[in-house]
Amino acid sequence: MFESIWKDIKNAFRHGDMLTRLMLANGMLLVAGNVVKLFMVGCGGFQNGAHERFIKFMKFFSLSSDLLFDLTHPWVIFTSMFLHENIWHALFNILFLMWFGRIVADLIGNRRILPLYLITGLAGAFLYIATAHWIYQGGGYAYGASAAVMGIVVAAGTLAPDYLIRVIIIGDVRLKYIVIFFLLMDVIGLANMSNTGGHIAHLGGAAMGFFFIRQLQEGHDWAVPVNHLIDSITDFFMRLFGGKAPGPKVAYRDPDMKKKAKAQSTRGKGRQQGKGNSSSDVSHQEQLDAILDKIKHSGYDSLTAEEKEFLFNASKKHE
Repeated sequence: MFESIWKDIKNAFRHGDMLTRLMLANGMLLVAGNVVKLFMVGCGGFQNGAHERFIKFMKFFSLSSDLLFDLTHPWVIFTSMFLHENIWHALFNILFLMWFGRIVADLIGNRRILPLYLITGLAGAFLYIATAHWIYQGGGYAYGASAAVMGIVVAAGTLAPDYLIRVIIIGDVRLKYIVIFFLLMDVIGLANMSNTGGHIAHLGGAAMGFFFIRQLQEGHDWAVPVNHLIDSITDFFMRLFGGKAPGPKVAYRDPDMKKKAKAQSTRGKGRQQGKGNSSSDVSHQEQLDAILDKIKHSGYDSLTAEEKEFLFNASKKHE
């Protein structure tokens, strides 16, 4: 049974979209963390000292109010935004990620989900570190996907403010009012000094989610450099361990192609047969240009099966 479950998880992670992978990553780290907790507490005879050792273990992967700790443990910037201990904390983050992330993915493409998650999570982490000195006198630490999830919630509301969501008991509610409600919850929590650092991080992620979408609407896609960096890192490790880099290679357009085509079109009728072949090349290049423009504006996942096959064949010609 467990082998079958693990196989299903691997297939979902391998073939699912980025939203599915993010939900699985958060869920699997929740389970892994609690397995470690059970082991440490069990080996310690279920005493308070054993639980304190687990807290130290969690701090090793969590964002700290101590800037020096964060600088000497740089991985915490990323591990903290996937880490959960409490099942309800993780469950609500995963559900919100599924509900609101699906809206965002449908409107701006699945390929922008991970950059949005990372950028908003980093914004929340930065605001937490910037304000922690005034909040935590004895030191504090933070973990969880809430800042990134709030960024996605606000991004969904910015993209489709009048989108109707069915709420239990209440009925259909416009998305903008749901977003305002969650923002007010953070403001109220901040005013009552309840999980102060967490609410500050939420608001930082929310603000960045808004700016991410506004910049995208103005033609500035912040996801492009993030995806380029992720693809470069992935390609490096795939080559390092002898694997094959995923996906088709991108065939870049020749900026002088149109000039070459124009020069060929002015030649005499004696070269008519050869010019026919050049026209075919130009038509091929124009189709390739159109597909590359579509990827630039909508992402690779927006391509049809025929366009993906055409791009793959074009990349093989350039090898």
